[in-house]
Amino acid sequence: MENQEVQEKVEKKMMSIVAEDGSVEEVEVILAFEFKDTKKEYVIYTKNERDENDNVTVYVSNVDRSSGEPKLLGVEDEEEWNKIKDVLRELSKAE
Repeated sequence: MENQEVQEKVEKKMMSIVAEDGSVEEVEVILAFEFKDTKKEYVIYTKNERDENDNVTVYVSNVDRSSGEPKLLGVEDEEEWNKIKDVLRELSKAE
C-alpha cells in the first residue's frame, strides 16, 4: 500500500469593507465570533500589513446588523476590550 501525503488546502476568507468615503478594501477574516452573554458579534481581520517587528497588524470591529446591512463599529467599552484581548491571546497560543 502506498503512503500518500495529504495536503490540506486552507482557503482564506475575504470580506469587502466600504469606507465612509465609498472606497472599498478587501481584507482577510481571521476570526468572527459572538459573546453569548452580550450577543455582540465581532470580527478580527487583517490587511496583511506588518509592523516594525514584522508582526501582522490585526483589526477588531464590532459587527452591527441592526440596519440590515452589516456595519463595522469600533470597540469603546473597556470591559469589552478585555474580553476581546482574551480571545486574541487564545488565538495567538493556537498558532
